[in-house]
Amino acid sequence: MWWWYALLAALFASLTAIFAKIGVGGVNTDLATAIRTIIILIMAWGIVFVKGEGKGIHQLSRFSLIFLVLSGVATGLSWIFYFKALQMGKVSQVAPVDKLSVALTIILSALFLHETLTIKLLIGAALIIAGTFVLIL
Repeated sequence: MWWWYALLAALFASLTAIFAKIGVGGVNTDLATAIRTIIILIMAWGIVFVKGEGKGIHQLSRFSLIFLVLSGVATGLSWIFYFKALQMGKVSQVAPVDKLSVALTIILSALFLHETLTIKLLIGAALIIAGTFVLIL
């Protein structure tokens, strides 16, 4: 089942790049990020309330909340830089560079989460990095 969610995430991420490239033409990228964030905020809270999961907010530990806030800050910064890159560059080059996050996440997961780096993971990360350079050079 996770595979379908991952494929849908990839599909919508690719649509995000296309729609964002069209949308940021002549628009301040910070404003574009703010508009996008409002839409996401409304959608996310709508889902939480429709599913009746709002009461779970009181069960969040301080530890979880700190890392959710840090994740939100990282996401916001990622979006700001992504929109600026899309405004200045070709989506066919910006998107692959953005997806270097996959290789970086593999490395960071080993450093901070102590996940095991297998040969398969290292080869996959190396191929992502190499593929990115093939696409942008």
